[in-house]
Amino acid sequence: NKPVHTILLNPHVHLIGENAACIAYIRLTQYMDGGGMPRTMQSEETRVWQRRDGKWQNIHFHRSGSPSIPSQ
Repeated sequence: NKPVHTILLNPHVHLIGENAACIAYIRLTQYMDGGGMPRTMQSEETRVWQRRDGKWQNIHFHRSGSPSIPSQ
């Protein structure tokens, strides 16, 4: 139950009309491992959003690289 810090680097927003957008970024997840050493994991993520009934909803997600939550 140690704190995890997440940073989104270099976000790129691609508008796809008025009701859709694709957002791509690098995700850094920083935490302390079981031995008390600081660790950083990196992954690349892409999310596709669509506006439905006036609300933005995430309709697709993809991650390459390390998982976003460290295994303990």
